[in-house]
Amino acid sequence: MEETFRPDAIIIGSGLAGLTAAMEITNAGKKVLLLDQETEQNIGGQAFWSFGGLFLINSPQQRKMGIKDSYELALQDWKGTAGFDRPEDYWPRQWAEAYLKFAAGEKYEYISKLGIKLMFMVGWAERGDGSATGHGNSVPRFHVSWGTGTGVVKPFVEKAYKAQEKGLLQMKFRHRVTELILENGKIKGLKGDILENDTKERGAETNRNVISSFEYTAPNIIIASGGIGANHELVRKNWPERLGKAPENMVCGVPAYVDGKMIGIAENTGAHIINRDRMWHYTEGLQNWNPIWPNHGIRILPGPSSLWFDAKGKRLPAPFLPGFDTLGTLQYIQETGFSYSWFILTQKIIKKEFALSGSEQNPDITNKDYVLFLKRIFGKKAPGPVEAFKEHGKDFIVSDNLEDLVKRMNELAGSRLLNYDKIKSQIEARDRELDNKFSKDTQVNYLRNTRNYLGDKLGRVAAPHKILAPENGPLIAVRLNILTRKTLGGIKTNLNGQVLKEDDSIIEGLYAAGEVAGFGGGGMHGYRALEGTFLGGCIFSGMKAGQYIAGLKN
Repeated sequence: MEETFRPDAIIIGSGLAGLTAAMEITNAGKKVLLLDQETEQNIGGQAFWSFGGLFLINSPQQRKMGIKDSYELALQDWKGTAGFDRPEDYWPRQWAEAYLKFAAGEKYEYISKLGIKLMFMVGWAERGDGSATGHGNSVPRFHVSWGTGTGVVKPFVEKAYKAQEKGLLQMKFRHRVTELILENGKIKGLKGDILENDTKERGAETNRNVISSFEYTAPNIIIASGGIGANHELVRKNWPERLGKAPENMVCGVPAYVDGKMIGIAENTGAHIINRDRMWHYTEGLQNWNPIWPNHGIRILPGPSSLWFDAKGKRLPAPFLPGFDTLGTLQYIQETGFSYSWFILTQKIIKKEFALSGSEQNPDITNKDYVLFLKRIFGKKAPGPVEAFKEHGKDFIVSDNLEDLVKRMNELAGSRLLNYDKIKSQIEARDRELDNKFSKDTQVNYLRNTRNYLGDKLGRVAAPHKILAPENGPLIAVRLNILTRKTLGGIKTNLNGQVLKEDDSIIEGLYAAGEVAGFGGGGMHGYRALEGTFLGGCIFSGMKAGQYIAGLKN
């Protein structure tokens, strides 16, 4: 760092939270040093790879789709989902309420001014446990950025390079922080290793060869280094008993650099780490047939029609239906003694209902290709990446008859757990429920109800049909793996993003934003998330910390 460049703040991490904070601080004319252990081609962090979902309340898109939403309804849903029940949930509660006010207020204008555009159809994620006051979204709130995660990250990256041109921002990549320097209870600076350069493509695992060291000083330091999703040792160490035994086999939904190491470094400095056992992992993970990072997993974002079976061939009961209750389903699956489960569906369902999480898995939206997007909705086949997984993916089986399908499912699992007659009888029982316009099958009733929402009818939920009717085939089975993703606990902070000790006193000059802070306060989601709140949480917490530092007198 040049001697003449004296930063007002150092930000650790060039992901979405760090970039947002940098934008707010440099907008005020203050200087920022941005450090990241990865290469420059990884700027934007894991948000780049996301589907680009953003949680909004009473948005123009919702109103156009006939959705009546409000802060009060969203707060009801958030509280029922979060389940705050600990003394240390004081600050997470404060963050949750502040975030909901942001999502119902200035968030839409904030992202719009940056040039982030949202698709007209609003998705319905985490449809809930079937109760008004329990877990889940009462209405669709999942707004997909036109451009997926790349479209969300792009304006923040552009702002960073413009600030760099103005001399307000310096970015130093391959700089891994190993120590925060504390003097008389106040942050003074930090130390770390300079890593050897690497030319691997974005997302690929890079080397950790140390070639030198560094030490920088600044009056304010923001930790925005992400969670623990790629560190499966930490995931298993923090795995909560309530979710059963930690899975022996998991696929990884985030790049290898999401290692969680800054959480421990912050703790060594006196930061209070809370809610370590709260985490967000998916049950619909696929082994990527074309991986970018180690053990690369992709999540299916399923519509609600696929029939879900556990490893022994028992159909999962409501509310453990596709897209309803992520952690409830995870707990149910883990209690079976196996860490995988199965979807059985038809070509009609996969065509209409399967989306894959990830910017690279949605070229129509990522590349803003209207023609390709219309093919997704009205074409005869599923989107190209879904069809590619169906053809090449290790977890997919396609057959014209159920007996052959079940046989090959057993072969893939390396067991004889699945009984053809048992599975056939369960599917036939479900199919009989379609003979009338009314039914006692919860999933069938829900399919009919959800198609009252135009967004689901048009692009998300297939018309109810019999699984075993030949004209709806071929039959498809998908083995589903546990996929690691988000850290819901982390560094405790106040509403300014200032890091707090166990007694709630401030570590002067130290801040945390994004996933490393549980997206705010050390866990604003509580036990569960409503989805679309992770990118938004990075933006909001980065904004709050950045604005506070921007407003400090020099």
